[in-house]
Amino acid sequence: MTLGSILFFGAIIVIAIYGITLYNGLVALKHAVAKAWANIDVLLKQRHDELPKLVEVCKQYKQFEQETLQRVIEARSQVQSARETQNIGALGEAEGALRMGLGRLFAVAEAYPELKSNEHFMQLQQRISSLENAIADRRELYNDAVNINNVRVEQFPDAIMARMFNFESKPLLEFSIAEKADVDLKQLFS
Repeated sequence: MTLGSILFFGAIIVIAIYGITLYNGLVALKHAVAKAWANIDVLLKQRHDELPKLVEVCKQYKQFEQETLQRVIEARSQVQSARETQNIGALGEAEGALRMGLGRLFAVAEAYPELKSNEHFMQLQQRISSLENAIADRRELYNDAVNINNVRVEQFPDAIMARMFNFESKPLLEFSIAEKADVDLKQLFS
């Protein structure tokens, strides 16, 4: 073998190793996004299972605002539908509606001392609040994983490998302007 052929085969091996490294990195990112979504999905399912219990406890108080309960029930259904279809855009909107409904529900509950003192209600409120915090943490992790994936899919030379093997950008989990706005406390208590 001549020096030229050794250099040629050496270059081919280096390029192959580099290509394999790029591909494996993109695969790892794709699975990181899927794992981050699965973590959100588990928490959404847990919250989905807890909300009917909370609504049922509130329904036991006959005078409790039915409109508020209905909003929570409808928003819960929208979140479930978006979660099942993995529609990130619809999930962001539905999450906003659910969070607003829960905020109103907890605010209205303040006017019912016997409900506030109900141990089951308090446990459910704490459980849902902790799930909300965990979901917020997982949203951040999901969006970080998606951002890293999207940058790599668009960056040269990763973009070449991404196009060859159909690696795609993923949508960020974004929220409506209403959810990002300041809470109107007067409206909650009126």
